[in-house]
Amino acid sequence: MPQTIFINLPVADLDRSVAFYEAIGFVPNARFTNHMAACMVLSDTIAIMLLTHAFWSTFTDRRRVDPSRDAQVLLCIGRPDRKAVDAITQAAQSAGGTADPCPVQDHGFMYGRSFADPDGHIWEPMWMSAEAIENGPEAVLAAD
Repeated sequence: MPQTIFINLPVADLDRSVAFYEAIGFVPNARFTNHMAACMVLSDTIAIMLLTHAFWSTFTDRRRVDPSRDAQVLLCIGRPDRKAVDAITQAAQSAGGTADPCPVQDHGFMYGRSFADPDGHIWEPMWMSAEAIENGPEAVLAAD
């Protein structure tokens, strides 16, 4: 069985966050959703758990950071091509997120943008050429 990842994100407004993630292509999983949390599926191996602030606090005694001011992680997700990177970033902006809170990265063999969800969590959709994935970025750069 492949390894899976469930990313837990604290959110201020659960309904708003569910609507945002649905608008950018995540699919709700009703079996793991209630008034305190919502499971949103990106792929067979990637899902996020959107947790109300109160529910989040039951998992850790550590201080919850404010993602609109502080960055604890940058969540990078692969996309099949450059158009898909642009499409999810535009969808995020249209759904109430912020496009490109981090600099756009275009290295020829790799292209990445970013968006922040309504709470400020930063996602980085990126595409990398098959050659760079197979041989490493140095091989692609050396060929130029």
